Amino acid sequence: MLIDKYTFGVGDRFTKEGEAQLEAIQELNDRGIPVAPVWNKSYREHTIIRTNHSSVAKEAADAVAAKGWKGNYYVDADHISLKIVDEFIDYSNFFTIDVAHFIGQAADAGSREEFVKRHSKYMGKMSIPGIDEEFDVTNEFLAKVADNYLLAIQDVKKIYDHICSKKGKENFIPEVSMDECEIAQSPIELFFILAELKAQGVEVQTIAPKFTGLFAKGVDYIGDIEGFAKEFEQDVAVCQFAKKELSLPASLKLSVHSGSDKFSIYPAIKNAIIRFDAGIHVKTAGTTWLEEVIGLAEAGGVGLEIAKKIFSGSMARYDELTEPYATVLNIDKSELPTVDEVNKYTSEQFTKALIHDQSCADYNPSFRQLIHVGYKIAVELGDEFRIALEEFRDVIAKNVKYNILNRHLLLLFSKK
Repeated sequence: MLIDKYTFGVGDRFTKEGEAQLEAIQELNDRGIPVAPVWNKSYREHTIIRTNHSSVAKEAADAVAAKGWKGNYYVDADHISLKIVDEFIDYSNFFTIDVAHFIGQAADAGSREEFVKRHSKYMGKMSIPGIDEEFDVTNEFLAKVADNYLLAIQDVKKIYDHICSKKGKENFIPEVSMDECEIAQSPIELFFILAELKAQGVEVQTIAPKFTGLFAKGVDYIGDIEGFAKEFEQDVAVCQFAKKELSLPASLKLSVHSGSDKFSIYPAIKNAIIRFDAGIHVKTAGTTWLEEVIGLAEAGGVGLEIAKKIFSGSMARYDELTEPYATVLNIDKSELPTVDEVNKYTSEQFTKALIHDQSCADYNPSFRQLIHVGYKIAVELGDEFRIALEEFRDVIAKNVKYNILNRHLLLLFSKK
């Protein structure tokens, strides 16, 4: 199984928006741009919402059947470890193997020495097609790479082998995720990570490095845009080189996590994949949930009241809800409105604060990020929230489709 060149990850906290998500991707395909959908949901989300991965697989299959989708589609076991992978085995054909917590833990002396010896043929000045500068590869550099990444790669190997033993290596897409850590991987480090994955027998197809800058949940990229453009282009060049140099799968490509709403860097991503004729996977897990809240607020009445309850509950439990996402949030608490202020909001005021429209003076990225992590409050509203998702289905589905197609897919993949 080789993954499609262009794939787009759509998360759905409450498994209600599969058809609207697929409609957006179908419309892009109808315009001559082939992109395959990847439905994903993490163990953390399942734990909070009290679901399991069978619900994601069913949502995807139901949407595909309802919309007559004939292309490939994938169900992603998102951010799995060896401890939890078996809960996803029967329902997934895409596995995001997350080993970020091992990054920066030093390898033992023997393993470090073997790593350096294994990759010593690249010692000296190293050139990669598409990158103007040369890289100095020394013993010290390789030892540092081993200390930062070897334990993580060894854990990838254990999880990968376990999945292979259950499903067979030809029946799933392996992705390696290294983005949720403190250390950004340089392009030359990325090459040696890929080289060691190959040496360990891991046929990785997508890899999610940590880029410089902040990929905060649900808001635009925060950082040096020109610097990101150079870094991303070099990472694409590395992946293209690694496919030939290391005999990795022809489908190998970069994966951008927390890719939703990173509007300022979409041009750089598009330019790089066009220049190198490369694939890309972009994951946009929380965007759909925000569109549900926007739809409820737009509907007014009971829908608006539910949206306000989600905000007030999130404010009351701010530390609890934000702590698990601390590395991917950029909330300025001084910019958050008070609960009393929000309780007086009209539908228009609430949606203007929440919709990611940077040209709108009322857009509030801190408000948006807090709602983003507040889905636990919606869970606890129980039937009140779920019934509202059905009652206001038309406006919510319209928003979900528009957001994915017009704010994401067309910006990333349109030839114009």
